[in-house]
Amino acid sequence: MSMHVTIRKRMTSADRQFALDIAFDSDSRRVALFGPSGAGKSLTLRAIAGLLAPDSGRIVLNGRILFDSETGIDVRPQERRVAYLFQDYALFPHLTVAQNIAFGLSRGWRNPARQAMPPEAARWIDAFGLRDIVSQYPAQISGGQKQRVALARALVARPDIVLLDEPFSALDPALRVRMRAELRALQESLDVPMVVISHDPEDVEVLGDHVLEIRDGRIYGSGRASQHPPVYAPLPLHAV
Repeated sequence: MSMHVTIRKRMTSADRQFALDIAFDSDSRRVALFGPSGAGKSLTLRAIAGLLAPDSGRIVLNGRILFDSETGIDVRPQERRVAYLFQDYALFPHLTVAQNIAFGLSRGWRNPARQAMPPEAARWIDAFGLRDIVSQYPAQISGGQKQRVALARALVARPDIVLLDEPFSALDPALRVRMRAELRALQESLDVPMVVISHDPEDVEVLGDHVLEIRDGRIYGSGRASQHPPVYAPLPLHAV
């Protein structure tokens, strides 16, 4: 995978201003954005997914331009082939597990039929061990199951990359350890490029090969998580 991201965005509220000025290149299939809450990690992910329009910059994934302010390119989110997994998983409460997963195949706003089981959805239902709960609703399943349903829904559309926004924040510590290991194994078996954001060093250690530390809207350092402990070398001033 190759990714180039250069984005600038100034955001103003009644009592606060925040400037996002992010620039990085990566050829890793597991990228981790690490830093405290409010550093700009989620904004960066939203820009890559097309859910936030930068004021200026350029986003290129595997040679495909998703955003370029100079040429006016801004590919619509549904056409970017980017899957975004929200912190709260954003499952539809009125749809069953099977319908939530099949929704990733839908065009338009029509809900999948309750009894329908497209082959693509069935593949991920089996891959994530969800066959026993396909008829249940999100309120009836555990936090770990919700995460697997959300991942299955994201992957069913065969995205070029999966973006995960604090994927374990809602899980208890024991389940967090297990799901962290499961996600790492899943990513390796599927070989799907992944960008994960977290403020937890243990998430970064397990899930990130290329780690980018973000503070106050900028890249503070870059390193490889294969180093124990990871070493994030501060970037030169012109790069931030």
